[in-house]
Amino acid sequence: MQLEEKIWFWILGVIPIMVLCFLILQIWKHRVQKKFADRALLKRLSPNKSVFKSVLKLVVICFVFACIAIAMVNPKVGTKLETVKREGVDIVFAVDVSKSMLAEDIAPNRLEKAKQLVIQIINNLASDRIGIIAYAGRAFPQLPITTDYAAAKMFLQNMNTDMLSSQGTAINEAIKLAKTYYDDEEQTNRVLIIISDGEDHSEEAAAVAREAHDEGIRIFTIGVGDAKGSPIPEKKNGIVVSYKKNIEGETVITKLNEETLQNIAREANGAYINGKSTNDVVEAIREILSNMDKTEFEAKQFSDFKDQFQWFLGFAIFFLVLDIFLLERKTAWLKKLNLFNENL
Repeated sequence: MQLEEKIWFWILGVIPIMVLCFLILQIWKHRVQKKFADRALLKRLSPNKSVFKSVLKLVVICFVFACIAIAMVNPKVGTKLETVKREGVDIVFAVDVSKSMLAEDIAPNRLEKAKQLVIQIINNLASDRIGIIAYAGRAFPQLPITTDYAAAKMFLQNMNTDMLSSQGTAINEAIKLAKTYYDDEEQTNRVLIIISDGEDHSEEAAAVAREAHDEGIRIFTIGVGDAKGSPIPEKKNGIVVSYKKNIEGETVITKLNEETLQNIAREANGAYINGKSTNDVVEAIREILSNMDKTEFEAKQFSDFKDQFQWFLGFAIFFLVLDIFLLERKTAWLKKLNLFNENL
């Protein structure tokens, strides 16, 4: 399924506003009527007034707006699943989500910059397969090897420094996990792109990178941050309240460690790229991938997507017509049901 114009989901925001206005109106009506006459007299003055129908009319109008919103979004359903031949490289992105990535020495902060870099790289890919790993003190799989770029971007947007309880930066764990991503039966070119500030709290990364190279994996590292260093802000409701301190009470200064990232890339026949300029990073990765041999593989995908907006537009018209015939008066069948135990 595809959603063509997701921006129209904002129409759904009208529904809670309508419900709130309805509740306020009912409370106001109740107070005014109470001043005018008691409940028994009001029932005698308007015996056919239906509380149920006023609520039902609100529900129907809410359905109208919901159907219009979905119709404007225009969901499309794939009608045929076909297998296509594609040529490309298997790329795994390992994104550092340790607390040091919150440093703001590169706008807006290191982690957001890392996510922007990966998204821009993905936007420039053609038919390569991609996977995503998040790591801090340990590594955690986010997305297995896939050709679904939209899903990859969605996972990237949701990544944050709170997703892993174990803090620290263990690049070796990310490399070990990446080795399990590739299919040994498919002899594709294998690329691992590590985006980090290079503050590796282990000493095994270079050795593990060498092992990965022996298994046919080339590692490219992208450094985000500034070598001069920056404190790690601690925020509350988006406002900086303090900066991270060590056990001695001193403010922690985190620095971009390019040497670590360069050593890892060197051990795995890759290259180090400074992530300050997004355009430079994207161009460098594009050139690297273009010089690699592409391997043919099969991928299943839906085709012949058909619009489905007409169904929801039809439902919206149906509910709108229904609302026109729904008067706020009791009908004979409603009187018999006596849903609210009213005295008839």
